[in-house]
Amino acid sequence: MDVATLRGIRTELDEFLTKFDGCFQDRRSVSHLGVYVRGQLGPLQRKSVEPIALDADVHPRTLQQFLSCYKWDEAEMCRRARQIIVERYGHSEAIGILDETSFAKKGKKTAGIQRQYCGSTGKVDNCVVTVHLDYAVPGFHTLVDGDLYVPEGWLADAARCKEAGMPADVTFRTKWQIGLDLIDRSARDGIFLRWITADEGYGEVPAFLDGVAARGLHYVVEVPRSVRGWTPNGLRIGRKMERVEALWWRGGPTWLTYSIKETTKGDVVWRVRTSVFVPSWDRTQRLRLIVAENLDTGELKYFLSNAPIETPLSSLLTVAFSRWQVERIFEDAKQEIGFRHFEVRGYKAVQRHLAISLVSLLFLSSVVTTLGGEKGRDVVALAGAHRDRRSA
Repeated sequence: MDVATLRGIRTELDEFLTKFDGCFQDRRSVSHLGVYVRGQLGPLQRKSVEPIALDADVHPRTLQQFLSCYKWDEAEMCRRARQIIVERYGHSEAIGILDETSFAKKGKKTAGIQRQYCGSTGKVDNCVVTVHLDYAVPGFHTLVDGDLYVPEGWLADAARCKEAGMPADVTFRTKWQIGLDLIDRSARDGIFLRWITADEGYGEVPAFLDGVAARGLHYVVEVPRSVRGWTPNGLRIGRKMERVEALWWRGGPTWLTYSIKETTKGDVVWRVRTSVFVPSWDRTQRLRLIVAENLDTGELKYFLSNAPIETPLSSLLTVAFSRWQVERIFEDAKQEIGFRHFEVRGYKAVQRHLAISLVSLLFLSSVVTTLGGEKGRDVVALAGAHRDRRSA
């Protein structure tokens, strides 16, 4: 956000930040929140503690202490942000998008850091990983929660955890378990979600899919081609279970063609077919298997959904292809508000950086919506439904 725009909305930002006054015990911390958020939203090239503090004529040590040891409630800050989202953007068809992002870092002191796959560098690297829940409704989306992924090896080293200020009640959770916790925490704060979507890393875990369903939510989740199961008829006549990549070659459902409007790449045309699927982990379940082929590139995607059988395919595709929104907000967060620039190391300080970033992103997303910015994705059925020529 450039200086002119930030100055033009200074009054709105100041009013917005007053909604979080109750998270703090003294006025100094309230003012430090304003410094940090304005620094994140401003035009600084690097938005870590030191340049933010110096730009605001605040001693960097003071801002570091604000993140690491001052008394204030970052969990309450996130709760208040979610309440704002409920009041302003509640929607009966809201989509929750789960995904993780990573931050390449040096050294061994930052809470949760280790050599692991780092999406930002595209390889195994020394990094910190966080898991997030994005809230998407027509014309608006933003992060509603996030948490630090703490590798199992960290929790086996008590001295390292103590040095990082990690609370004793922190236990190991896989990324999909963190995802379910984010859904639960947001629900307790009034966030209503109709749908959940996520990538293959979540879709390959039956316990995650069953966990979403047990919460009364519908999912449309991408799954790897190796997921196994049957068609109902195949199970009935005793066929061996097959990978989803093999099941779709059989005859049956008509291929339908859909144009999916991208916000950055123009329209992308997919041909899609769907059928009932019995998963290998529970023969009593009847899910929807969706196979989508990109007509330009030949890329194939596979999705499973527990939505009612009468749910229009266009609705399922809207959910399935909504993940661009969380990818976009990670990009915006890292480029626009310095999401990746944090140089704090302690557990509490990292969590507080995530909490304040959530507040900054909420304000930024609200401004974009007010100014008539980014719109949601449209899924349009095209004429020319046809049988797959390769079908048996």
